[in-house]
Amino acid sequence: MATPAELAFERADLDEEQLAHLQRLLGTWGILADLSFSDLVLMAPLAIDREDPHPVGRQLVILGQMRPSNSSTVVEHDLVGQSVDGEEWPMVIAAFEAGDPVRAELIVEPGAEPARLHCIPVRFEGETVAVLTRMSAGAGRRPGHLERTYRDVFNRFATMLAQGAFPYAGEDVASEEAPRVGDGIVLVDEEGRVRYASPNATNALHRMGMYSQIEGRRLTDLGIEESAIEWALASAMPVVEEVERRPDVTVLLHCIPLQADGDVTGCLVLLRDVTDVRRLDRLLLSKDAAIREVHHRVKNNLQTISALLRLQARRLPPGGGRVALFEAERRVRSIAIVHEILSREPSDQVPFDEIVDALIRMAKDSVVSHHLAFVVDGALGEVPADVATPLAVVLAELVQNAIEHAFPDPEDGNQANADSGKRVADGAIDGTAGDAMSGTIEIRLRNDERILRIDVVDDGQGLPDGFDIDQTQSLGLSIVRDLVRSQLEGSITMHRRDGAEPERDGTLVSIEVPIKEPQPLG
Repeated sequence: MATPAELAFERADLDEEQLAHLQRLLGTWGILADLSFSDLVLMAPLAIDREDPHPVGRQLVILGQMRPSNSSTVVEHDLVGQSVDGEEWPMVIAAFEAGDPVRAELIVEPGAEPARLHCIPVRFEGETVAVLTRMSAGAGRRPGHLERTYRDVFNRFATMLAQGAFPYAGEDVASEEAPRVGDGIVLVDEEGRVRYASPNATNALHRMGMYSQIEGRRLTDLGIEESAIEWALASAMPVVEEVERRPDVTVLLHCIPLQADGDVTGCLVLLRDVTDVRRLDRLLLSKDAAIREVHHRVKNNLQTISALLRLQARRLPPGGGRVALFEAERRVRSIAIVHEILSREPSDQVPFDEIVDALIRMAKDSVVSHHLAFVVDGALGEVPADVATPLAVVLAELVQNAIEHAFPDPEDGNQANADSGKRVADGAIDGTAGDAMSGTIEIRLRNDERILRIDVVDDGQGLPDGFDIDQTQSLGLSIVRDLVRSQLEGSITMHRRDGAEPERDGTLVSIEVPIKEPQPLG
C-alpha cells in the first residue's frame, strides 16, 4: 500500500527528475527546520485534469512536512498527502507563479494565533517545481545571537533553494547517525576561517583538544585536519568525513557549501561527536569475532569427538556396539554442521537450507549398497539458532532411518556399511550388487512464517503393521520424538503411504514446528 507521501507525489504535476530533486530536499531538510526553528511544509500544484480544460481554482498537494527538533511545533496535525485549495493559501500560489519569496500571516490551526509564513520557491533547472513554506510562531522574545545566526544561515539556504542550487544533486540521503543542527555547527567563510561555532560544536572541538579561541582562525592553524572543509569549498559539493583527533575521540563532519549567485560564499559544518557510537561499533565487531571463534572451536571439538567415536567403532567387532558408536558419531557430526555455519555467520538466524544440503551430502556418504536418489523440495530459509541444532539432528536421524529401514541391505537386512567412507554422487554406487534396492528419499520443506514444516518421504518397504511412534523402542526415533515435542514444542506424525508397487508403499514423516515471536529485551 502506498504511503500518503507517495500518493501525494503521484498527484503532483512533476516529471521524474523534478521528483528526484524534491526527494533529495526531503532527505536533507531537517537541517533547514532546525536552523529556522520552524515547521516546514512542501507544496506543489496538483496535476491539471487533462479532460477538464477549465478547472475551478488551483489545488495544492502537500508533499512533505518537517518539524524542528529544537523548538515547539506550530502545526500539530499531519498534513502530508492532503490537498488544499489555493485560495486558502494565496501566498503559496503567489510564490509559485512569481518565483519570488513571499511573506505573510495565516491561521494554520483553528483557534490558534496567526503563524508567520515564509514561502520560498523551489527551483529545478530554472523552473519552479514546488514551494517550501516555513511556519513560525508570532513575534515573541528578542532572539539571541545563536538564533539570529541560525536564521541567517537558513536565509542563505532559502536563496539557494530559489536559485536551484540546493539540494545538491547526487547528495546521499542523511543516515540516522548524520549530524543535526542540535549536535553543533561551525560556520566558515569562503577562505575557511571560522565565523561562528555553536556551544555544542565548541564542546566537540574541546574534546578534540582545541581550547583556544577559534573564531577568525582556520582549523588547520589549531592542529585539526580540515580536508573535508577545503574539499567542500573547492568542489562546491557536500562532504562527509570522520576525524579522529585521538584514538578515543571521533567526530563526524558534514560540510555543506553555501552559495550565492553560483559562487561559494562559505560552508556550514555540522559536527557530531560519535566517539561512543564508534566504541560500540568496535565492541560489536569484537563480540561478533568472539562468537564466531566460539562456534569455530565448538565445531572443531565436535569433529574431534566424531573422529574418536569413529576410531573406537572401527576397533570393535561387527555387532550392536559398533552400530551404536557409528550412530552417535553421525549425530555429533550433524550438530557440528550447525556450528560450522554459525562460525561464518554469527546471527540469531541460521540459513537452514545450507544445513539441509550438508546433511544430504553426509547421508549420501553412508549409502554403499543401494541406488538411492535424494530430492529436496522447497526451503525453510532462515530459522532461529536455537531451533536449527535440534532440527538438524531430527532431519539427519529421519534421513538415516529411511536409508537403513526403508531400504534394508540385502546381505544383512539391517543397515548399510556405515564406515565405508566412500563419497557417492546422487547415491549411486560403483560395483553394487545386482539385487541392491533402489528408491527415492524426498525432503519437503515449507515455511509460512508461522509454522516450519518438514516432510521426509520414501518409497521403501513401509512401516510394520501396528507401528506407533509413541511406543517405538528405536533409540533414533525416540530421540526425534522427544526433540520435536519437548525442545521444539512441535508435533510429529509417522505413517505408511500408498505406493505404486506391492510391499513398496513407503513412509511419510511429517514434522511441524511453530515459529516463536522474538521476546523483547528486558
